[in-house]
Amino acid sequence: MRILVVEDNKNLVANLFEYFEARGHVLDAAPDGLTGLHLAVTQNFDVVVLDWMLPRMDGPGFLKTFREADGEVPVLMLTARDELHDKVSGFRAGADDYLTKPFDLPELEVRLEALVARSGGRRRGKALQVADLRLDLETLEATRQGHPLHLYPACRKLLEVLMQASPAAVARARLEYALWGDSPPDGDMLRSHIYELRRSVDGPFEEKLIQTIPKIGYRIAVPAPARGDDDEG
Repeated sequence: MRILVVEDNKNLVANLFEYFEARGHVLDAAPDGLTGLHLAVTQNFDVVVLDWMLPRMDGPGFLKTFREADGEVPVLMLTARDELHDKVSGFRAGADDYLTKPFDLPELEVRLEALVARSGGRRRGKALQVADLRLDLETLEATRQGHPLHLYPACRKLLEVLMQASPAAVARARLEYALWGDSPPDGDMLRSHIYELRRSVDGPFEEKLIQTIPKIGYRIAVPAPARGDDDEG
C-alpha cells in the first residue's frame, strides 16, 4: 500500500513509518491539513490516515474539500475523539473508517488493507509512461528500457510529479512543495535531488529525458529534434 499520513504528532508519525515500512508499505506524511490535501489531490495513494485536530485545516475540513474535488481514495480518521457524535460527524464528512487513539498498529494495518481491498485499489494496474521510461503506480517501481531504476524516496516523488505533468514543465516551487510542503530546507536541495534523479534516469542511456527549463523548472519529455541538450543544472 502507498499510505498518506496527515498527522501533526511527530512521534506517532515516526512509529507509523517504522511499523508500515518494515512491512513493505510506502508512506508519505503531512504535518497539517492543507499540505495533506495538496498531496492527496496531486499524488497517487491507496489510502489516507487522517487526524482530526490539525493545523491550518482540520480533519473534517480536509474530508469535505477532498470529496468535493472527487477524491475517491479511502480515508481512515485516526483521532482521540471517541464520542459517538464525533464518529457520526467524521463519517458524515466523508470518512470511510474511524479508529480512536490509543490503538494497536496491527489493527490499523488490517483496517487499511480492508479499505484498499473494498475500494478496488484505485491505483491498481496504472502506470505512467514517457518514451521508454515507466513508473508503476502500484508498486512504485521505475524502469527504463525494461531495466529497474534504483531511486530513493525523494527522487521517486519528483519522478512521479514530473511524469504526471509530462510533457509540460513543472515549476521549481511546485517540486519543492511536493517534497517539503511549506518548509523547504535552506540551500538548493532540489537541485541536488534533480542531479541524483538524472543519474538514475538518464545517466546510463543515450537519450536524455529530464530537461531544465530556464527560470521555470524541469520537465520529462522526449527531446525535440535538431535541438541541443538542455542545461544540466
